[in-house]
Amino acid sequence: MLDTAIRTLLGFVILLALTRLLGKKQLSQLTVFTYITGIALGSMASEMVMQKEIRIVDGVMALILWSLLVLIIEWISLKSPAARVLMDGQPTIVIKQGLILEEVLRKQRLNLDDLSMQLRLNQVFSVMDVEYAILEPNGALTVMKKTNKNPVTKEDMQIPPQSTGMPSEIITDGKIVEKNLVELGYSHEQLNAELKKQGVKDVKHVFYAELQQDRSLYIQNRMARNSLNGNKTP
Repeated sequence: MLDTAIRTLLGFVILLALTRLLGKKQLSQLTVFTYITGIALGSMASEMVMQKEIRIVDGVMALILWSLLVLIIEWISLKSPAARVLMDGQPTIVIKQGLILEEVLRKQRLNLDDLSMQLRLNQVFSVMDVEYAILEPNGALTVMKKTNKNPVTKEDMQIPPQSTGMPSEIITDGKIVEKNLVELGYSHEQLNAELKKQGVKDVKHVFYAELQQDRSLYIQNRMARNSLNGNKTP
């Protein structure tokens, strides 16, 4: 009993410390990778507690090594967009302007019943009400309703509905997202002009830039560490 108690206490403390070390992303299980690694970490801790033939030092070493591997993978994905896509996947548009993208559903192995359920969870009961539906890397569906299907606000009463688009990132971590520039019809000349207007001399100084629905550019510089000091130009 004493051995079991010691193993349980040690496993609990180590697991708590490692989950805190791995950070909030691991705890929230944002992606399939973090979900699986979290389950594996808990399983290893339980094995160390219950299996008497496993030495405590071996169990602790396995937990620490696993956590270090997760941290290394997360660091690589943080520095490399290609690795980030490989490890976490990327959002996929499954409904565009009220049209279900059949080929995309097939590639994502998502059937219409699953799609309908996800829409209902987002309080949407007709595909015709959807402007965009995006399948996130964690399997959740993000829905952007058409303008005339959104609840009326004071702003809506003062400003007539405008044609809807979707804000898109065009710079992430100092790198231009070329495919979004092409899709949005936004040239490098336009981008450089907007950056120059906001006093940005080099795209590498930009942490994040997003093209809004009204074609304005939102920019957050790398220097903004503790707050979102973004600018918006018409």
